Amino acid sequence: MRPKHWEDKKLTASLVVNETEVVSSDTHKIDYLKNGVAFDLEWNSKDQTFDRDLYAFRTFFEYKKISVGILVTRSNDLDPYFESLGKYNDMNGIERKYKEKYGASTTHWGKLIPRLEAGRSGGCPVLAFGITQKLLSQ
Repeated sequence: MRPKHWEDKKLTASLVVNETEVVSSDTHKIDYLKNGVAFDLEWNSKDQTFDRDLYAFRTFFEYKKISVGILVTRSNDLDPYFESLGKYNDMNGIERKYKEKYGASTTHWGKLIPRLEAGRSGGCPVLAFGITQKLLSQ
C-alpha cells in the first residue's frame, strides 16, 4: 500500500489553556491512512492490539481526520488449516506445532467482533474482514 501513497500516522492532540499546553497525548499509530480512510491489518498480534486500533480509529474519527476504519484479520475458519500444517523446529531447535502460533490470545475474528459489538470504536464506522480458507491457494 505504500507505493500507492498510503502512510502510517499518529494523531497528537493537545489541550491549551491561556496559551499554555496543559495536556498532550498521542494515539496508537495507524498502519495505513489515505483520503480519510484508516486501514489496519492484524494477523497474529496480541489481541489487545484491537483495542489500540479501535481507540485510534475512534480518536481520528472524533477529530475528523478519518471517515471510516478498515480492519483485516484472520477468521477462526483458518484454525483447521493451521492444525494441518503440522510441526516445525523453532530457532532453538524445539519442535512446535504451527497451530500454537495462532492461539486464543492472538488477533482473530472471534476477538474482534465482541470489541466492535461493545462499541469500542465509538462512532467511527468500521468495515471488518476475516480472511477465510476460501482465500488459500494450494
